[in-house]
Amino acid sequence: LVNEWNNKSAEITGYSKAEVLGKNLVEVYITQEFRPSVKKVLDDALLGREKSNFEFPLFTKDKRRVEVLLNATTRRDVTGAIVGVIGVGQDITEMRRLMEQEALLFQAQAANDAK
Repeated sequence: LVNEWNNKSAEITGYSKAEVLGKNLVEVYITQEFRPSVKKVLDDALLGREKSNFEFPLFTKDKRRVEVLLNATTRRDVTGAIVGVIGVGQDITEMRRLMEQEALLFQAQAANDAK
C-alpha cells in the first residue's frame, strides 16, 4: 500500500497524496498489462532484490500515458529488517518521444541516402 506520495508524484500523475495513500499502487494505478511485471519488481524489492531502471507506462488521472523509469529499493529499519520498498520514479515520456523522433529521422536519412 502507498504510504508516501510526494509533490512531484502528484504533479506527474494528477493524483493528490490524499487520493493515493493507503491504496494498492499496482492494482489501482497500473494498467492490467503491466501489473504482473510491476508487482514482481516491488515484490522482489521486498525480498531484498532491488531493481534499477525498470520502465513501464502509468496512466494519469486525466488518462494521459506517462512513461516511468522506476528504481525499487528495499527499505530497512535500524536492525536491517525489511520494512518496505522505496520506489523512485522518473517521467521519461518526453525523452522517449525525442528518441522515437530521432530514430525516424535516421531512418528517413538512410532511405534518402540509399536512393
